[in-house]
Formats: sequence, structure tokens, C-alpha cells
Amino acid sequence: MKKTLISTAIALTAAITLSSCNCKECPTPARDYTNVGDKSISIKFNNADFYDADGTFNVAKGKEAVITMMKYHGYPVYDGIRKDLWVSDYGTGKYTEVGLAARMWCNNVEEKYMLMDLFMLPNQMLPEHWHVAGVQSGVKVPAKNEGWLIRYGSSHVMGEGPNNMTVKVPMSHNGGKVTVFHDTFCKAGEFAKLNATLAHHWQMAGPEGAIITETANCHCDKGVHHLDKGIHKNFLGE
Repeated sequence: MKKTLISTAIALTAAITLSSCNCKECPTPARDYTNVGDKSISIKFNNADFYDADGTFNVAKGKEAVITMMKYHGYPVYDGIRKDLWVSDYGTGKYTEVGLAARMWCNNVEEKYMLMDLFMLPNQMLPEHWHVAGVQSGVKVPAKNEGWLIRYGSSHVMGEGPNNMTVKVPMSHNGGKVTVFHDTFCKAGEFAKLNATLAHHWQMAGPEGAIITETANCHCDKGVHHLDKGIHKNFLGE
């Protein structure tokens, strides 16, 4: 009996090894996780659908669009994530052009580490901004230094450096103007980082949007400065 169990275990181990291997001899290739999701779902959004009759940005509809994009890409829709999403059009009235959704997983200002997921709809711009030192939750924090792992979709990560910009900045962002023009185009599985503390940066999602994991030393709301003065005031609730 014991010998039979050992033989069965060896057979199971061999089967598992074969199914997870990607060599030519294996009958079953490794799973391609880039195809997980439901690409039959439409992620084409109409800007007017995100606003009430009086022009107020409808946060619930903004969140619903993000959930739709999660399902399209196969990002797990965790319990409670809809409630925990922060969604904003930065007061522009053009959510499909300029906006962001984010889920902060951890912001430990005492030990200075942070993890957050960012969600940008197709061709949506994250406004140009930079980070300075500040105070968060009563704790002094340094200027944010960060990097971004593109999980799904793609993003133009824009920062300092030679001008190789190919995307068009919408008029809803600072009259169509930015101050940094170096494009590091990242597809799913690629990582980019801020080239220097205090550096200006912004992003623009690709045609399938972008779901991004951001890692940093820590986040401070009032330490975020936006190039567009109207966007900056809206972000701070002024």
C-alpha cells in the first residue's frame, strides 16, 4: 500500500512538471496569462455618460467604468474594491481625457513604503505633477520617489529627458501644454521609474487603458503639485 502511494505521488509530480513546463517535448504549454480576461467587453466610453444633468462628475459611473476595464483585462475584482476606489476627473469635465482611479493598498508613512494600483481608461491622461516633502497623517514625509509596473494594457510614462513624445495632450489639461516630453512607453510586464526626486512626470494610457502597480517610499496628498492650477486646486479640495 505504501509503495503504491509513493508511486502515485511520483506520477502526479511528473504530470504537474509536464503541464507547467514550456519545453518542446511537453504536450501542454505553460499558460499565457496575457490572454486572461474578457475581450468581448466594450471599453469604449462616452464622456457625457460620466456627468449628471448639472455637469457634476458622477463618481459611481466613473467607478463602474473602471470595474468594466478590470473585467476586460482579467484584473481580479476584489470584494469591496468598488467602495475603496478613489476616482476623479480633476474638475476638468473631461473624464475620458484627463482622470484617474486608484486603490491605495498600503501607505506606511512611519516606515516609508507604499503600494497602490492605478487605473486609467483608454487614452486617458494622468496630469503632469511632481512631489515635494510634506506631512501625512501627522508624520513628516520626504518627497515621493516612485516606480510603476504596468500590469495590463500600456502606458506612456512621461518625464524628463529628450523630446520623443508622440501622444497629443488634450486641451482640458493646462490648455494642451506640458513641460516634460520624454516618453518611456511601457507594455504589460514592464517597469519604469521616476528618474529623479522632484522631477515632473505624467502618463497617458494606451488604447486598451492601463492598470498599473505603483511602489514608492510614501505618499503625501499635499506633497503633490500639479502643473495645471485648476487641477491642483481640485485635487486639494480647494
